[in-house]
Amino acid sequence: MPLTPEQQAREQIDGLLLAAGWVLQNNAEFNRNAAEGVAVREFLLAGGPCDYLLFVGGKAAGVIEAKKAGVTLSGVAEQAARYTLALPTHLARWADALVFDYESTGEETYFRDTRDPLPRSRRVFAFHRPQTLNAWLKDGATLRSRLQQMPPLDTAGLRDCQIDAVHGLEASLAQDHPRALLQMATGAGKTFTACTFSWRLLKHAKAHRILFLVDRNNLGDQTLKEYQNYEPPGAGRKFDKTYIVQHLHGNRIDSDAKVVITTIQRLYAMLQGVELDEAAEEGSAFETWSTADGELRPVAYNPAIPIEQFDFIVTDECHRSIYGLWRQVLEYFDAHLIGLTTTPSKHTLGFLP
Repeated sequence: MPLTPEQQAREQIDGLLLAAGWVLQNNAEFNRNAAEGVAVREFLLAGGPCDYLLFVGGKAAGVIEAKKAGVTLSGVAEQAARYTLALPTHLARWADALVFDYESTGEETYFRDTRDPLPRSRRVFAFHRPQTLNAWLKDGATLRSRLQQMPPLDTAGLRDCQIDAVHGLEASLAQDHPRALLQMATGAGKTFTACTFSWRLLKHAKAHRILFLVDRNNLGDQTLKEYQNYEPPGAGRKFDKTYIVQHLHGNRIDSDAKVVITTIQRLYAMLQGVELDEAAEEGSAFETWSTADGELRPVAYNPAIPIEQFDFIVTDECHRSIYGLWRQVLEYFDAHLIGLTTTPSKHTLGFLP
């Protein structure tokens, strides 16, 4: 007998949870301490059985509301919210109300952290790993909270256009805009400006990791030198003496790296789980990375590169290839997107308002 749409959605959600490192249980076999992350199906709460109750480190932390494909998830957050206030009094939990809620069809997933200053659902490619949620739960504040509390910018050594760019970006991030565009004239110091806001995001917002994307390898070399030579105001030492900056030439991201520089070609290959010849990074992705029908193989979830790998993605020269065939790569990560350009195209302005 063919599966119903609801059953198909549950199967896809199960697969996504398993890929992200969750242990699945039925209510009858409930053991909240079986793993760091346990997802229990049909757990009975005061508001009724929820589709999945998520336990992190043995304590209730979140809920998943499952819907069949085709359902508009933007209106489901309110339905999931009723479960966040309905925890049994005896149940071990991180807070009086559940912290995280997901809504998913298996094909589309939305996520919300109720501790954010303006908690609202955002679309994510897949589920976060249990260890990531555990780290977030142990943190005193969310990233979005910290983005609203950035200290004043030390403007020493900065040009007016660079000051305006950093102020504008941080105002956008404080309002939780998921995408931002910095348009700066040729010679205005785009990469220097990126070093400035990268330092502030790492030091003051406690960002986990920043990705700097280029579309050819020689631009990555230039970017690495800029970070290595950048001396933050008042720090007394160069950027890379405080934070590890990695320019990828292979497929392994240094777990201690705070800034990772790579071509979008290499990142796509890594998500696909294939090795990339460095020669493929010498030309622009716009010039060389296309097929007869203009399509590339779709990106699927790769457990080795979770969606929370980066908190921010900076895309250099984003008026070129970065938003055409490569949009699926950018939207894989649960990260703020920051575009740098001198001459934005209509496509760029549409993607990064």
